[in-house]
Amino acid sequence: MSDLSYADVSALLQARWPEHKIEPTLDRVRRLVELLGDPQKAYPVVHLTGTNGKTSTARMIDTLLREAGLRTGRFTSPHLESVRERITLDGEPISEERFVDAYAEIAPYLDVVDSEQEHPLTFFEVMTGMAYSVFADAPVDVAVIEVGLGGSWDSTNVADGTVSVITPVAVDHAHLLGADPVTIAGEKSGIIKPGGTTVMSEQSLEVFEVLLRRAAEVGSQVAREGIEFGIVARTLAVGGQVVTIKGLGGEYDELFIPLHGEYQAHNAAAAVAAVEALLGAGPESEGRVTTELLQAGFANVTSPGRMEVVRQSPTVIVDAAHNPHGAEATAATVSEAFQFQPLIGVLGCMKDKDVYGVLEAYEPIMETVVCTRNSFVERSMPAEELGELAAEVFGEERVLVRPHLIDAIDDAIRLAEENAVAFGTGGVLITGSVITAGEARTLLVRKPKDEQ
Repeated sequence: MSDLSYADVSALLQARWPEHKIEPTLDRVRRLVELLGDPQKAYPVVHLTGTNGKTSTARMIDTLLREAGLRTGRFTSPHLESVRERITLDGEPISEERFVDAYAEIAPYLDVVDSEQEHPLTFFEVMTGMAYSVFADAPVDVAVIEVGLGGSWDSTNVADGTVSVITPVAVDHAHLLGADPVTIAGEKSGIIKPGGTTVMSEQSLEVFEVLLRRAAEVGSQVAREGIEFGIVARTLAVGGQVVTIKGLGGEYDELFIPLHGEYQAHNAAAAVAAVEALLGAGPESEGRVTTELLQAGFANVTSPGRMEVVRQSPTVIVDAAHNPHGAEATAATVSEAFQFQPLIGVLGCMKDKDVYGVLEAYEPIMETVVCTRNSFVERSMPAEELGELAAEVFGEERVLVRPHLIDAIDDAIRLAEENAVAFGTGGVLITGSVITAGEARTLLVRKPKDEQ
C-alpha cells in the first residue's frame, strides 16, 4: 500500500510535461521500461494509430477479444472524465487504489530516469510505463494500445505490435506531425513492425503507398480495407446499424453495431480484421472467429463521447470530433441518424486545431452555434475568439457566445426546445474537442452512486 492518495498521484502526473508537448525521442521511455524489466514484452500487443477512430476501434477490438475468452488490457488517450479511463483491465478502468499503487511501484525508477536524462519523463511517458506494468502484473493475455501522438516517436512504440492497425490518416497536429497526410503517414507508419500484420483502414492512394512501403521494408503482412477485408452491406437500425463484413477468414452477416455513423462501420471492419489477424483466420484456426462471437461482442460495444446521446427531450449528443476530418464524419452521421429541426451546436475548440475547417464542416447542419470554452485554459480557444471565427462562417445572426460551458449548454437546450418546428424535434450537438465532450458528459450523465 502506498502512502500517496489518488489526488497526490494526479498532481504529480500533472506537474510533468503535458502530452501535447513532445520531444522526438524514445530514449527516456525506453530506459524506463528497461528498468521495469520490459513489461511490454510480456504479452502480444495490438497497436493502433491513425488520425481519427483509434479509440472506438480499440474499444471494439478489446470487447471482441474478451468475448473470445481473453483477458485484456487497454491503453487509450486522451480521457473524457477520469485519467483512470486510460488504463483498463477487462474493459474496466483500474481502481483509484490500483492507479496509486501502479504509480508508487514505478516511482523509484522515474527518479532514476529523470536524473539521467536531459529532460524528465513526460506525463504520457509515465502513463505508458504505468500501463505496461499494470498489464504485465495482471497478467493480461493481450494488450490493446493506442498511440498518443503520431507513431515512430510515440512513447507506446517501445512495444512491438503483433498486429498494427492504422485508421484513416488525415491532417491533425500539423505543427508536430506535418502539414499533409503523406508526411503524417510516414510518422504513423513507424508502428509497423517486422513479422507482424498491418491492418489498414481506407486511405488515399498516396497514404497507402507510404504504409505499404514501410510494411514491405520490415516484412509485415498486410490487410487492406477494400481488398482483403471490408464492408459488404450496411443498413440503419434503431440505436445503431447492421453490417455485413468481409473478414480475412470469411464473411460475417447481420452484425448489429450499437453506434451511429458509417465511420463506425469502417472501424468495426478494421476491428474484425485485427482480431482475425491476432487469433488466426481461416479453416486452420478452427473457427476461433465466428459470426456468433462477433455478434455477441459487438452487441456490448460502447464508445463514450463519440456520437453519444446523453439526454432526451431534447436529444443532446456529445462528440469528441476535433479536426475537420472528424467533424465532417460527425456532421454526416447526425444528418443520417437523426432528423433534428433545428440542430443547435455547442462548440469548444483547442486553439492549435484547424478551427475554421471544423466550423465549415458544421455550418450546413447547425442552425445556431453557441461558442464556448472548456476548462483547459492553456490550450482552448477563448469563446469570444471562436465566436468571431464562427461569425465568418455562419454569419453573426447564427452565433452566440457563452464563455461558460454550462451556460452554453443551457442556452442551446432552450433554443432547441423553443425553435422546434411543428411535428419536429430539436437537438443539441456538443463537440469541438475531447475535453469539451468530457466536461459536458460530466455535467449531463448521471453516475451510479458507486462512481460518484
